[in-house]
Amino acid sequence: MHKVARLVLIAAIAPQAADARVKVVGAIPESYRGEWTAGVEPCKIGDTKVLVLSAKTYAGPLGTCDVVSVSETPGQNGATYSARLLCTDSSQTQKKTSANLIMQPGDANQIAVGSTFENLTNYRRCPERTPASK
Repeated sequence: MHKVARLVLIAAIAPQAADARVKVVGAIPESYRGEWTAGVEPCKIGDTKVLVLSAKTYAGPLGTCDVVSVSETPGQNGATYSARLLCTDSSQTQKKTSANLIMQPGDANQIAVGSTFENLTNYRRCPERTPASK
């Protein structure tokens, strides 16, 4: 009897587990590439709030980083991406440190980005850059 119950439980859970598969992708997806800001002001040159994502690089609160790998996990509101970064210390030692970056889709031209799910910050795409005020 217990064997039958165990088989029924496995059969019920197996299809759900198959849908939660993680796929390794080669770079940050094209839809996430570009300049993003967490503020409400227009994006300005030299603004420290601006996050810059390209296929293989990241520049933002974590520093200047190379993208080592990116994983994609399917979700109800779109795929969640997790990037493994190798960041360069801004000091003279140029020490390299590893970091994680989570990226989730938001509304049109918006994404949520952070190093953990608990600290995701909403960013909106920078439509154009204006010179920083002096």
